[in-house]
Amino acid sequence: MTHRPLDESLRPVRPHPVDALWNDPPTPDQVDPAVLSALLHRHGWQRRGGAAGRYGRWTPPGPGGGGTSLLVPESRAFPDSDDLLSEALVALSRSGSPSARDVLVALAVPSDEIRWWRDVPTGPVGAAPWTVEEQLRAAARQMLLAGALATRARAGYYGARHRRSAAASLENVLVGAEPGGRRLTAFVPVTTGRPLAVRLHQALYAAREAIDYQRATGGMDAFDAAVEAGVSHELMGALVALVRGTEGARIAVEWAPSAGVPEGGAAPAEPVEFSPGDLPVLREAGARYLREEPSVPVRLTGAVVRMRRSGPRGEGTVRLRVLAGAEVPHVRMTLDEEAYRIAGHAHLVGLPVRVHGRLESRGGFRRLTDASGVVPVQVDEAERDRLMKSLQENLDFFEEACSAD
Repeated sequence: MTHRPLDESLRPVRPHPVDALWNDPPTPDQVDPAVLSALLHRHGWQRRGGAAGRYGRWTPPGPGGGGTSLLVPESRAFPDSDDLLSEALVALSRSGSPSARDVLVALAVPSDEIRWWRDVPTGPVGAAPWTVEEQLRAAARQMLLAGALATRARAGYYGARHRRSAAASLENVLVGAEPGGRRLTAFVPVTTGRPLAVRLHQALYAAREAIDYQRATGGMDAFDAAVEAGVSHELMGALVALVRGTEGARIAVEWAPSAGVPEGGAAPAEPVEFSPGDLPVLREAGARYLREEPSVPVRLTGAVVRMRRSGPRGEGTVRLRVLAGAEVPHVRMTLDEEAYRIAGHAHLVGLPVRVHGRLESRGGFRRLTDASGVVPVQVDEAERDRLMKSLQENLDFFEEACSAD
């Protein structure tokens, strides 16, 4: 069996599905006129008159927008409201404005929008190196993951803990970037992702306050309290990646108009700004979280996937695929001769083992120290067959274990 290395970069969140939404806009009966107007305003469209109480005339942002306009009813109280909505949606689907795509996405998938801006030096005619956009995407992805981790537990440093479930929660996040690599928007579906948006919103404000406190007093105490709001080593790393190489960066969370402002969210939510002058504090806080996160006592149940020792006797190292007891995919541990033998025999008959120890923060919570009490665990036949199949695919890993006995 081939296992993906734990330090491998996360799979990117799904790209902006512009093609499907561009060619198949929502139907008028699915659209609330008030929500459409709110989204147009959010994305820079300008209201330029219209019959008061009946409809508004909206033009897109940027130069040349005056030649295009949408008539959007203010409610469904008038007979022609569905016709106006239908015409507005078709016009949006045919518009060349990037903001039109964002409006259609937000209509099709009611979402909280997380926006990132980076002030980066420009080249000729406003162009920027292609690496600028990649840096923005990577930093945004790290920040979303930090927010997802904070919805699962509060910790100054997560390492490998909760990473798998946090990454899976980003599967439905949609991403749209503007040309030039200076701005990016993530559409976080309200139905599945609102806790992520709320937690990230709170964590960013707490991080900003902790930085200001440190720069004013020289103390790092505010970062301890900020953990409860979702601030972590992982968030510090994402902010460093976002700000590094820029003249400044901003992040804003805007709530889905159809769902309203959540409890604990500000309305309106002003962008949170970070500057290159914050980098030393961000790095110091990240290192502090990494250094001070304690080890965790655990009782793990796991399947042995690798065994190794230098000779036919004595202690050896064992790698477990964790089945229960901790939110990490794998751990390594050092076992004495007797425990090593028990682990090898358990695997050879298709059984997982249970072990007590401390999940060590150093190395990302991937190592179990003070391991003791190794015992086989009975499982149902289906699970046992699966474990036996895993053994057959990994016999080379167990030559040493077999020869040791």
